Amino acid sequence: MKTMDHEKTLRWMRLDNAAKIYPAARRRNWSNVFRLSATLREPVDVQILQVAVDATAPRFPSICARLRRGVFWYYLQQLPQSPRVREESSYPLTRMHRDEMRCSAVRVIAYENRIAVEFFHSLTDGNGAMVFLKSLLAEYLQQRYGIQIPAECGILDRQEIPKEEELEDSFQKCAGTICASRKANDAWRIIAPKEQGEFLNLTCLQLPVQAVLQKAHEYHISATAFLCAVMMYALQQLQEEQVPQQKKREAIKVLIPVNLRKMFESRTLRNFVLYTTPEILPKLGRYSFEEICRIVHHRMGLENNPKYMSTLIATNVVSERILAVKLMPLFIKNIVMKAVFSAVGERKSCLSLSNLGMVQLPDAMKPYVERLDFILGVQATAPYNCGVVSFGDTMYVNFIGNIKEPLLEAKFFGVLRYFGIPVLTESNRHEGGV
Repeated sequence: MKTMDHEKTLRWMRLDNAAKIYPAARRRNWSNVFRLSATLREPVDVQILQVAVDATAPRFPSICARLRRGVFWYYLQQLPQSPRVREESSYPLTRMHRDEMRCSAVRVIAYENRIAVEFFHSLTDGNGAMVFLKSLLAEYLQQRYGIQIPAECGILDRQEIPKEEELEDSFQKCAGTICASRKANDAWRIIAPKEQGEFLNLTCLQLPVQAVLQKAHEYHISATAFLCAVMMYALQQLQEEQVPQQKKREAIKVLIPVNLRKMFESRTLRNFVLYTTPEILPKLGRYSFEEICRIVHHRMGLENNPKYMSTLIATNVVSERILAVKLMPLFIKNIVMKAVFSAVGERKSCLSLSNLGMVQLPDAMKPYVERLDFILGVQATAPYNCGVVSFGDTMYVNFIGNIKEPLLEAKFFGVLRYFGIPVLTESNRHEGGV
């Protein structure tokens, strides 16, 4: 009886607009899980970490949650018990099975000096996840070292009651009345032998933040735009090698997530990003790096505004408001959404480049934290994704892929070195690396 009463008191939430696609479109080679991690200067005390998780989890009912299946939609339910800390026993981002998500759609993992959290994307995006990780780190450091860490720099007070604005679906609130067009070119796919099984190769490039900013300023663009331009130039080089005939070359497109919280004054901890997708057409001829910089800069500038983004939100929201869609049984919705995603989802970009920017921590935390990392899950039909985060003086660019050779990583590395940017590399590949 106590268990049933407790279940009734747990928060449940409809999936936000962006989250709805992930359970429907997931498959064996794509479960859409991403990771944030912090490397500390001392080994992690797993028992204290569990105490910290127990203290932090109730503050984040939309993140410390499990995925439940309803008649018409999936929904999230707050965990009846905080996630159990597990030891790292495999490569990052192993597939999250349905049975696991029914118990918990978030993982807390400890390995030597590292605390990692893996999230099924229906829970939150990288920005909401970073708030959770920093709040968990603050609680852990307080518990272990007896220090006081203020609730600032995106850290939430774990003693507070969760705020309703943190749990809202901001897509529904901010949708405009005019819809945007869904028409877009399909993107090129890298040709390469895939890894056996579910093994994922991870390569981290460590760059001096100031060197990247200096070079970006030379081209009068942001750091994110510069990294995107480097990525597109590297993809162009790779396509020229793999597709010798110019007329057969396809569009090169990089998907860049845009955090909408500042734009629409939202404090949600759930998903609230949309995307801008700079594009070049190599069948028209070779693009110089300067040309790519201009294209990326103007595309990002054109689309990164509330009026345009509200049309994209409206386009995504309008379909779920149709009565026939609302009344459609979930198993039929899953079939339709998976087919739509396969047709117009991942085909529209070569990969995602997600930059969480410079992460700030309170002064009391800085002596204990060595680095931060952000790793996206690999796509179902494209072999790569790339997550970027900066901490202190270093930018960490994490490539993840399911192909055997570091093709794109090597090209990206080469472009950076051409510009005189020092690069330190790490990789879990069996042999070699970048």
